[in-house]
Amino acid sequence: MAELPSGLLEACVVVGAPSDKLRDIYQLQQQSKLKELPLLEAEVLQVHAPPFVSNSSQLIGPAFSRVQRRKSFIKKKRRDRPAEVLPNGETTNRTEVSSAAEDISVPKDLDLIALPQLCFPGGLQLANEQREDSYHFLVFTDLFGNRTHGVVVQYYRAVQSCLEGAVQNGHRWNSSKSRLYTPFAMCVIAKFPYYNALKDCLSCLLVQLRPGRQADFEETIKEFSAKLSLVPLPPPGQLHVSFNLRPLNVVLPSREDQDSPVIDIDLHLPFLCFTHTTLLQVLSCLLQEQRLVFFSADWARLTLVAESLLLYLQPLSWQQPYVPVLARGMLDFLMAPTAFLMGCHISHFDEVAAETEELILVNVDEGIIQSSWSETIDLPAIPQAAAESFMSRAECLQLHYDLELCHLGAGTDANALRCQRREWQTRLNTQIQNIALELVVNIFRGVQDFLNHEHRVFNSEEFLRTREPADQSFYKKVLETHIFHSFLRDRLNRKRDTFSRMEQNTRNHAHRNRAMTESPRRPLMSDLSRTGYSSYSSPNDRLSKRLGASLPNLDQPANDTVTTISSNRPASLRKITPDVGLKFHLKAVKVFRLPEFPPPLAFHYVQNYYSDMVSSLGKAINATPPDESALLARYHYLRGLVNTVSNRRLDALEDFQSLYKTDSDIFPSQMVKSLVDSLPEGERLQADRRPELKRLISQVKRDQEREHARSGNWHEEDAVKRFQLPKKYMQLGEFVKCIQESGIVKDQGTINRLFDALTVGHQKQVGPELFRVFYTIWKETEAEAQEVCLPASVLEHIEPSECVFKLSSSVKTSRGVGKIAMTQRRLFLLTDGRPGYVEVAQYRDLQEVKVSSAPFLLLRIPSLKLRVQGRRETFEANLKTETELWNLMVKEMWAGRNIADQHKDPQYMQQALTNALLMDAVVGSLQSNKAIYAASKLAHFDRIKMEVPMMVPKTTAETLKHKINPSVELAAPQAVDVLLYTPGQLWVSVSMGKVMVFDASSWSLTHTCHVGNARLNCMLGVDKDQIWMGSEDSVIYIISMVAMVCNRQLTEHRAEVTGLALNTDKYSQKVAYSCSAEGSVMVWDVATLQVKRQIHLSCDRLQSVYSCNGTLWCCSRDNIMELWRNGSTKYRLNLPEQQRDSTATFSSILLLPEKEELWSVCVDSGEVCIWHIKDTTKPYHRVALQDCSGCNCVIKVKNQVWVGGVGRSSTKGKIYILDIERHQILKELHGHNDKVTALCSAEDRYVLSGAGKNDGKVAIWKVE
Repeated sequence: MAELPSGLLEACVVVGAPSDKLRDIYQLQQQSKLKELPLLEAEVLQVHAPPFVSNSSQLIGPAFSRVQRRKSFIKKKRRDRPAEVLPNGETTNRTEVSSAAEDISVPKDLDLIALPQLCFPGGLQLANEQREDSYHFLVFTDLFGNRTHGVVVQYYRAVQSCLEGAVQNGHRWNSSKSRLYTPFAMCVIAKFPYYNALKDCLSCLLVQLRPGRQADFEETIKEFSAKLSLVPLPPPGQLHVSFNLRPLNVVLPSREDQDSPVIDIDLHLPFLCFTHTTLLQVLSCLLQEQRLVFFSADWARLTLVAESLLLYLQPLSWQQPYVPVLARGMLDFLMAPTAFLMGCHISHFDEVAAETEELILVNVDEGIIQSSWSETIDLPAIPQAAAESFMSRAECLQLHYDLELCHLGAGTDANALRCQRREWQTRLNTQIQNIALELVVNIFRGVQDFLNHEHRVFNSEEFLRTREPADQSFYKKVLETHIFHSFLRDRLNRKRDTFSRMEQNTRNHAHRNRAMTESPRRPLMSDLSRTGYSSYSSPNDRLSKRLGASLPNLDQPANDTVTTISSNRPASLRKITPDVGLKFHLKAVKVFRLPEFPPPLAFHYVQNYYSDMVSSLGKAINATPPDESALLARYHYLRGLVNTVSNRRLDALEDFQSLYKTDSDIFPSQMVKSLVDSLPEGERLQADRRPELKRLISQVKRDQEREHARSGNWHEEDAVKRFQLPKKYMQLGEFVKCIQESGIVKDQGTINRLFDALTVGHQKQVGPELFRVFYTIWKETEAEAQEVCLPASVLEHIEPSECVFKLSSSVKTSRGVGKIAMTQRRLFLLTDGRPGYVEVAQYRDLQEVKVSSAPFLLLRIPSLKLRVQGRRETFEANLKTETELWNLMVKEMWAGRNIADQHKDPQYMQQALTNALLMDAVVGSLQSNKAIYAASKLAHFDRIKMEVPMMVPKTTAETLKHKINPSVELAAPQAVDVLLYTPGQLWVSVSMGKVMVFDASSWSLTHTCHVGNARLNCMLGVDKDQIWMGSEDSVIYIISMVAMVCNRQLTEHRAEVTGLALNTDKYSQKVAYSCSAEGSVMVWDVATLQVKRQIHLSCDRLQSVYSCNGTLWCCSRDNIMELWRNGSTKYRLNLPEQQRDSTATFSSILLLPEKEELWSVCVDSGEVCIWHIKDTTKPYHRVALQDCSGCNCVIKVKNQVWVGGVGRSSTKGKIYILDIERHQILKELHGHNDKVTALCSAEDRYVLSGAGKNDGKVAIWKVE
């Protein structure tokens, strides 16, 4: 049976007092024998759960429900039988009770045994007068941590009406005597926490129940439940669902996205209950997973406040037991030894505080928090900087709705007033979510810097080291919690949630750029200069470093700090928006109104209702423009749900198939899988005749196979390890893994050299003690660099992006006494006494570095001599025992600088810096006469400079402008698969669908996203917002450039997508073309993403498609075809004769319509062939490329053709620039250590080239 989508209602349960007990008490009361009304034990009276109607021929019942998860509940129904009339006219003085067993089907995870207590947590109390209706809210958690939610209303009915029809001693009940009222509890249980909506629904139910007769009581509630079972839940995103339940219009808000919770409560309630300081204390206790108990005299307040607080911590989720309402008979739950969050009535406060140890007691009514052993809380507080930012923003919240109404007249339409209030509450909720999320981001900012994704390791010790001393105890506790472990797991899985988005948006730009370097963590000079000389000595002055750009008011200039927010004016009068600078781009929300409910217990009426809903959704879809794809997706999703429950399986699958093109993020894979599995043979045959459904079904089958193959490795996604120092000797492989886990360096070549250095002169293995000493010295050096305090007079000589990486001891030099400081750009002398700056040398200006000796009395003291370009005198420093080490380090930095300048690749400088710092740690850890020799093993660039000078040819040096390394964060380089330039951005595809986006002005990384799990073959900018990407997995992925999300897919191809093209004819409708390896070409309407036409070609691996002057050109491995637009072949070009018998195959073509030429290159040929496209009988022209064994790509730039290939004498990449007119080679460029795999042009000013996996870099060339 197919899995049905969840609707609003899981079950509706009625709880109350047994009728026989009521009768007995009523009799005693009438006889005045009752001194006080007793507390009764409640029991389940009715259970209503979908499906409510069914057709015996239908396999799926027509209601939104989880029918596959059911259990049976045997309920004893007590029926009051009328008294027997005796022959003499008298009646018996007893009422017999018969029991009949009724088998009721209810959701599997619904606990009907505990429910009566929770519906009456204070006990079932009878009353002598009518009482007000009372609502409260429940949360149920199953063994797997899944939650369902309940809304309960207690309302009183007169006992007389409950027992109507019964007589006593020949007389009806005497209603003139004192009346007796009994409470009933109606509990509506839902999968999601729609607290406000369900409260509204129950309010509408009471309107019907009050005037009704007891005989209609059960039927009314059953009809109410059946109506709610017809309500579909809105999909995540920008579409809410509303329905009319008379007299109220009820709205179900949607979740923000797939991973976000439903928010249908007033999130500001905790701000009304607690001061900001107390609120932060409660949040701190939750983050530290304490044993918390909330107390209130109002049962409703317990759940609403607890739920709000847990929502503040999103995306961290509470993993411990959670029972926000404990009935009076459940207080023993508080003896549990684990962490928990529970709620009790305030009347139990003293009892709980006295009898239970180590509890955090939160009095919600008085806004007080204390512990069971003390009136204060002796727990670490939330870090000061994050707390101050939160309080500053919280003071600006407008919490009082009455102030919104001051300028408005009295409303006369209740639903309009409710809508107005709901809009205000939504705005306030969003502000509270944003400032609470900023609090979480500020607390855990930088966690990802200490993660190793390859080995799934978190270096907790290093993370702790970067926290402020006053905050250490807080983090030590939090890092051990389940809530943090779950959060870490999401970071390691690269989950793109609200935390990662805000962290990315509020991280300062410099920090973002530094993520692209391999250099160890050191404070930038710009960080140091923000607060002057003492910036790293006073914790208070360090706060802005921890919070990046999120602490100041982000819409104001950066120097306007948080003090502008926390002025002393009353919060309600402030003009500042509380979450200024934190808002995300949100699209307008639409509300889909359901049709009026039918009689909900008649099958054909329900079917007609679903048909009306499908019709309404169809009209909404037709009225929505194609560019609003996200809204279209929500309409299709809803229609798919309705078609599923109304047994229109194929229509439902068609709707879900549409999600690929509109928003694949909300694709309900489990439901679709279940639908496909439930298709009868006849419907399966129909689906096979509909191409889009056949594709969907095959896609589902492939996904199932992939999931099955991956199921054995599921635990890997959950694993999170803490970095630990090794406890045994390590061979090379183990050493590489350990160094990568530690976060010291990732590059495998560097680690191999480090292993050689640490094992000089003994067996090739590193012992645990040696590793511990090395690791400690590395971290101590890092910490010392962070404590460097430079005065403003020194900072003004240094670039903002520079860091001090190494300081010598105080030494005598030829320029005075002081410490030599090493940054990634220069050496300078920090003079003693009054600190001053003396420039020693920038690395690129060095001419000679050598060890010498200076006379001192009768001794010769080792010294370092530097000869600097443009200076007559040499610089000499008496570094004594440090001389040899500094000699090695400075030479390595000098060599790295030279090679970086020659290759225009700053990554060489970063690698040289890492090498130098590793030398320092090696010398410190070995402490032997072989230490310097061992450290020299790491002098990688200095050795290259001495042995094989990496001279760059003059032509290459003049043309090459810069290099970027997309693989910098990886252990080994990855091939650049595709390059695409869009205005201001460079898109780079590397390995298994990873796409990196670089800012074209600074060439800094701005975004990273993963597009599927297979290699990308092609990319195309279709319009201002769409990038299409063709993948080996046969899918075309569509990325939105504005939102930077990939949530649309074109799945029509059956083999890997190899080429994309756009119709460049400005007079025709925008059309895109795609081709796949097996010979299919598809023509797409870009606006609707529909296939307009499909062409099948017979060829050996179709590789690319081009549109030119009304015809299509397709390139396969063995021929080039020109096609008419209808798909017929105009003519075909085959491989040149001399290449047909070789292994050569076409790799790329270039059309030059203005020259009537087509240029082609082959994989295993060093020639460019130039064809005449108007007259193919003319002989083609061949241009031989010197020392070239094959070509992979070709593009046109201005009046030049650039060809990317690989050299014959070496495997290094080459780029040839040819003149279009004369067909001559203008330049030959050598810029890569592997074949050139991709080329693209940036506005004809620059050409960008990408290389294979032995190089993995992108070179930027100037076009002349």
